[in-house]
Amino acid sequence: MNPQVSRLLIANRGEIARRVIRTAQRMGIATVAVYSDADRNALHVQEADTAVALGGTLSSESYLRIDKLLQAARDTGADAVHPGYGFLSENAEFAQAVIDAGLTWVGPPPEAIRALGSKSAAKALAQKHGVPCLPGYFGTDQSDATFTQHAHRLGFPLMVKAVAGGGGRGMRLVSDMRQLLPALHSARSEALAGFGHGDLLMERALLRPRHIEVQIMADTQGHCIHLGERDCSVQRRHQKIIEESPSPAVDAALRAQLGQAAVALAQSAGYVGAGTVEFLLDEARADKPFYLMEMNTRLQVEHPVTEVLTGLDLVEWQLRIARGEALPLKQADVRLHGHAMEVRLCAEDEHFTPQTGTVQAFSAPTALRFDHALHVGAVVTPHYDSMLGKLIAHAPTRAEAIDRLQTGLDQTAVLGLPTNRAFLAACIQHPIFRAGEALIPFLTEQADTVRERLQASADAQTVAALAVLYAQHPPAQHMASPFARPVRMGFAGQANAWQAAVHELGQGLVRVHQGDVTHTALIQHARNTHTKGAHHNTVAVTLNGVRWQVQAAHTGGMPLRWHVQVQGTHRTELWLSNLSHSAPASGPNAPTATLLRAPFNGKLIALHVREGDSVKQGDALLVIESMKLEHTLTAVRDGVVRSVPVSTGQQVGPGQVLVQWQEAT
Repeated sequence: MNPQVSRLLIANRGEIARRVIRTAQRMGIATVAVYSDADRNALHVQEADTAVALGGTLSSESYLRIDKLLQAARDTGADAVHPGYGFLSENAEFAQAVIDAGLTWVGPPPEAIRALGSKSAAKALAQKHGVPCLPGYFGTDQSDATFTQHAHRLGFPLMVKAVAGGGGRGMRLVSDMRQLLPALHSARSEALAGFGHGDLLMERALLRPRHIEVQIMADTQGHCIHLGERDCSVQRRHQKIIEESPSPAVDAALRAQLGQAAVALAQSAGYVGAGTVEFLLDEARADKPFYLMEMNTRLQVEHPVTEVLTGLDLVEWQLRIARGEALPLKQADVRLHGHAMEVRLCAEDEHFTPQTGTVQAFSAPTALRFDHALHVGAVVTPHYDSMLGKLIAHAPTRAEAIDRLQTGLDQTAVLGLPTNRAFLAACIQHPIFRAGEALIPFLTEQADTVRERLQASADAQTVAALAVLYAQHPPAQHMASPFARPVRMGFAGQANAWQAAVHELGQGLVRVHQGDVTHTALIQHARNTHTKGAHHNTVAVTLNGVRWQVQAAHTGGMPLRWHVQVQGTHRTELWLSNLSHSAPASGPNAPTATLLRAPFNGKLIALHVREGDSVKQGDALLVIESMKLEHTLTAVRDGVVRSVPVSTGQQVGPGQVLVQWQEAT
């Protein structure tokens, strides 16, 4: 008898829960969503046929609670469970618990998860079956002494990695012996917090490789095929932000070799379902050797790249395989069409610092696939991953895919909190990326160059200031004003305010006087929107004959703070406040050097200083955990700690004082 998949519980949240719901409902399968207290108003809750509250806010209180998930399945009559990715998707105990409860597990067998979900176990299995691996230490003895001994044997540079999990957590590059013990302790702590398992492995590091992964699918009849590769080399903090297929570095012969190695590894573990085998490709060598990194025993975040390239629905394949059906295609039948590219839209600033906030305005691109869970009023919390969604472009050529993705990013607006939208747009226009030559160190080496493209020009600042000034009401249409209007705007990151005298000329025209410089601008309101208490507008500003499109949303505070997205000859995002009616003392000042403030929401998990300690510039002061990552904050100057008004385990918010110090004497 084939397993039943007629009522599916999705043990996940956000865009992947919506993604699974969409396919399941198209197949006539009823869906059950689960949600934490923080997600009670989320889209996946509204779109599922049934939704069950798990309670709690943290993952450990909700999406990681096997008992609550199984109870939700029992209460709703679900006969199958799809884990999505992240959370419990690679947890063999969860898979076994689902099966023991008499439910269908939409994923690989628990034995395969155990064999391949551990990086150490996967490498041991790979070596038995001829899949190339980098030299390393993959043993069970986790003592610092053993790692030190093997570091001497292997030589440097080395990469320390968490045995469990993924997403870049628990990974540290070690260049010399002095860095080894701090890297081991930091990686172990992050792995424990992220996966509940602190075991590590260590291997020789390739400093300039590509990250190439192969999508495989296997059924219960013993058939296994691959669906081509994805190039995921553009990463920050060991986390992918751009993925594409085919890889600019992979030809048909190399693709076949990679695919054969991936299939061999999967079959050696009795794999069933969707999985991804990840490799490092040493493109610097003429023979382009590749080495196994790990296998992800689940659906990948970047699976849409393969879907649009092949025309297949991988979630549908997962569900059919779970019902006992055979793969619908043989390897010879797989066709890759054109070029596909995906970028991950994340709640973070251009320095990759995670951000939180409420979405005040949202618009999606018209001609791209956009997997997301965004809506006006959505609250982005520090409790989950920072990814907001994924934009996927498909075109006949790589250059056309980049151009379509650029257009889609220009059409996307998420206002109310910082995102990496503008950074992604600048990244895919970088000449190294456009040439197909971006390797894993790309952002380490080029991030500052990319950020330079985000710096607002003087014209862009003027356009943004005018859009905010006339956000609520356009300038006079019929009667010119006899007086110039003094305007002062504070731009985030600038010590000095933007100042001008604005003279309304009628017919929407204004003249802007800034010292000896005079501009003429035409202000036209395209749209003014109020949604669920949020206000935003779209304004067209023609400055000195050049037309700019501006979207702006106010985010509260006094003076009122605005988030502005500017599209024109220069694409940028700005945060500014209208200070025109504020006393000059309330304008933005350079931050005082005697205070360290929290840059984002998070949990304080380590304090390295106390009152009276002397610190040097660059010394680690504390560690904040936010969006499943650890962030170490360092001293920006020499000094003596005057006070530490926070304690370990405390939740902190943006702007909160963490450490105060005074001049060293």
